[in-house]
Amino acid sequence: MKLSIVSTLYRSAANISEFHERASKAASELVGQDYEIVLVNDGSPDNSLELAIEIADKDDHVLIVDLSRNFGHHQAMMAGLAHSRGEHVFLIDSDLEEDPAWLDAFAQQMTEKNCDVVYGVQRRRKGGWFERWSGNLYYRIFKLLVDIDHPTNITTVRLMTRRYVDALLTHKERAIVISGLWVLTGFDQSPQLVTKKSSSPTTYSLLHKLSHAVNVITSFSSRPLIFIFFTGVIIFLLSMAYVAFIVLNRVLFMTPLEGWSSVMASIWLLGGIIISFIGIIGIYLSKIFIETKERPNVIIRGLYGKYGRN
Repeated sequence: MKLSIVSTLYRSAANISEFHERASKAASELVGQDYEIVLVNDGSPDNSLELAIEIADKDDHVLIVDLSRNFGHHQAMMAGLAHSRGEHVFLIDSDLEEDPAWLDAFAQQMTEKNCDVVYGVQRRRKGGWFERWSGNLYYRIFKLLVDIDHPTNITTVRLMTRRYVDALLTHKERAIVISGLWVLTGFDQSPQLVTKKSSSPTTYSLLHKLSHAVNVITSFSSRPLIFIFFTGVIIFLLSMAYVAFIVLNRVLFMTPLEGWSSVMASIWLLGGIIISFIGIIGIYLSKIFIETKERPNVIIRGLYGKYGRN
């Protein structure tokens, strides 16, 4: 099979029919009828699954992967990639903010660049000023703390070769941050500027975004732990210098010790630093705990379509 189009479904009932139509058109124009569309239902609370099954009953190109619950966007994408069979795989969101018609331009660039991945990069982040500002701040902090060369403002949409997808699927960690894995997998990758359409409100709340940022940083970098170490060393050296100052001041000038307010402030400051540092270490320990349990990233409830079992 020449091409697989992979997408996930979560509250996608309003877009799924149009997405299928546009994705089918783009695929048939590029490779004829030698393609498949893999849709992963990530525990969507609406009727996305029922609509997808109806489409699969009418179109033999469609395969539905139904997860037993909501496992998360990144886990669902990996599940879809694992069920794809095409020589090339086009990963894209189903909300139509990313246009399936981009497939042709991505394929042309892949041929011209002779690369394994062509991925989308937003010309300008969508949303209001706060979303754009917070997005830029996120990437600045990310690049400061993370040890990988992560592109800025990347999108889900990307065209990948089979060998790249197979290599990507060898990553077996449970706490998946797929954008980091895209970079870590390597191979020749080429960006293409795209403009996303703001067709629907984001399903990522501010709390979700902050949680994602912590997950990304602790998954791909040990720099927070190094920061803790050097902060401890600096505090120790400053404390020793202050102790030496107090002793010399008492011995040479007989100055009495004063300032209980400053002592209490110092205790509270150091207490807050210690608690926050214990929290950072706890996050790393929790990741080790999750990985050692070796639970599956997703559980599949059923497959629907020509190649499904249901």
